[in-house]
Amino acid sequence: MSSIFAAILLGIIQGLTEFLPVSSSGHLEITTFILEHFGSEGLPEENILMTVVLHAATALSTLFIFRDEVAQIFRGLLQFKWNEEFQFSLKIIISMVPAAVVGVLFDEQIDALFGGRILLVGSMLIVTGLLLFIADKAKNTTQSVSFGQSLIIGIAQAIAILPGISRSGATISTSVILGIDREKAARFSFLMVVPLIFGKMGKDILSGEMASESAALIPLLAGFVAAFITGLIACKWMISLVKKSQLKYFSYYCFTIGILTIIFTVL
Repeated sequence: MSSIFAAILLGIIQGLTEFLPVSSSGHLEITTFILEHFGSEGLPEENILMTVVLHAATALSTLFIFRDEVAQIFRGLLQFKWNEEFQFSLKIIISMVPAAVVGVLFDEQIDALFGGRILLVGSMLIVTGLLLFIADKAKNTTQSVSFGQSLIIGIAQAIAILPGISRSGATISTSVILGIDREKAARFSFLMVVPLIFGKMGKDILSGEMASESAALIPLLAGFVAAFITGLIACKWMISLVKKSQLKYFSYYCFTIGILTIIFTVL
């Protein structure tokens, strides 16, 4: 399998699973494991660089779709007035704190959880399925996110650092279970992760661990385009699905993939 085809495949998977509640990190781990298992060269030398590129693509697709909301956040931060825009901006910042703290304090421990721990991925996919199934049963409301709820949702996002726990699944499910309006929950979930994505990208770039400048450009570009386009489609689709209370179908999917992954690993 060529590196270009593998990059496109990973880009599509990243674009879909970053927004759909099925764990992008878990699916990338599973895909990489399968490619290596069947003798594919995968993505030579540029794993970290490809990860940065794919996350950049999905972050940009989020910014494009929520450009009005992003502008609202910046206006709120710059006005320094206790109005709705400023409060919403503070809630986004509060929601980022738990994941940022965990990422800084437990960086090495988190890295150790990746790199082929497929049994863990399968188990966490089942946990994601349970969250989605419970959230799907929650009643519809018109409630907005409060300051206290933004912290709780942020804690859910921090837990979702584990491979196999869907970030969007954990944050949206937590929001809905807390009684927040489904569409508002989805939008808040997607917006709160963008600063963290760019922060993680900056950390990876500054770490010096990325591949050298000789890394192949075409696979990187192919992966970026695939992730960006797929991300645009998946983000809009996910908002529509959450509004229609259809999270249970993703729970069934997570249960299935999780169980199959565990069986494949054990056998």
